[in-house]
Amino acid sequence: MRPENQSSVSQFLLLGLPIPPGQQGLFFTLFLGMYLTTVLGNLLIILLIRLDSRLHTPMYFFLSHLAFSDISLSSVTVPKMLMSMQTRQQSIPYVRCIIQSYFFMLFGTLDNFLLAVMAYDRYVAICQPLHYTTIMREGLCVLLVAGSWILSCIIALLHTLLLVRLSFCADNAIIHYFCDLAALLKLSCTDTFLNELVIFIEGGMILFFCFGVILGSYIYIGTILLRVPSTKRILKAFSSCGSHLSVVSLYYGTGTGVYFFSSSWGFKDIIASVMYTVVTPMLNPFIYSLRNRDIKQALEMCVNRVKFSKMQSLNPLVAVRNTVRYIS
Repeated sequence: MRPENQSSVSQFLLLGLPIPPGQQGLFFTLFLGMYLTTVLGNLLIILLIRLDSRLHTPMYFFLSHLAFSDISLSSVTVPKMLMSMQTRQQSIPYVRCIIQSYFFMLFGTLDNFLLAVMAYDRYVAICQPLHYTTIMREGLCVLLVAGSWILSCIIALLHTLLLVRLSFCADNAIIHYFCDLAALLKLSCTDTFLNELVIFIEGGMILFFCFGVILGSYIYIGTILLRVPSTKRILKAFSSCGSHLSVVSLYYGTGTGVYFFSSSWGFKDIIASVMYTVVTPMLNPFIYSLRNRDIKQALEMCVNRVKFSKMQSLNPLVAVRNTVRYIS
């Protein structure tokens, strides 16, 4: 089929969230606040890791990429949803829809890989502490992150190439708030067997590999801790793994809860997507800042620097006196 005949539609209609018309303003304010919290919170995590030399470790290197991925995942979908709520403009051009679908798959897949890499990092830190710096050297960390990015790009590109070969006919209404791959396949008037087969095989492999690495890492950690039970070791391991374990539980637990316990079968995909693109990325910075002592200390130091700079600009003499007093 020639490229110009691949699709008979020039745009799609995003029907959005099933929100009553009278409550659009309320939900617009709610989602706008959640999106701004997501962006500012994750940017703060990245900034703290960049500025504080104590956070220049493999764990925080991976965390900075996870924070960037969370910002990107939300930014791919939420701004369009907010604009549709505000302007009632539900249409999206065909090309923009395909691009949105590509980047959503890219950053969604990247999150899975990064969570698995971070679980492996925690496994090495707790189970092989004497060899940690040797194993998790800078070259390996860069390789793991680069590999996660490259694999995510390839997987998203594969699904996108399979998507653009399909034809879309009269029905162009997507029952979603963004161009979700599964929702687009339902609109195709050509055979989607190959697309669904690739989704099943590739999606299963990613889920099995990433969740397997995470589960295996924590099983090994638990086995090591139980061999010689010690309250001090358990508390230290929990402080080291607690934040990551909370994020993993939130990331995979929300999807499991939606699909197995939700009664709204028609809107399960939409609810799950809201959890992945809005709720989870917003909560991640809070989890890492509230449960992580290093992040707390870096945040306190950053705040003190701002206060000191402000005080110094207002009264240089007082600032010098306080500095001398602090040093002495």
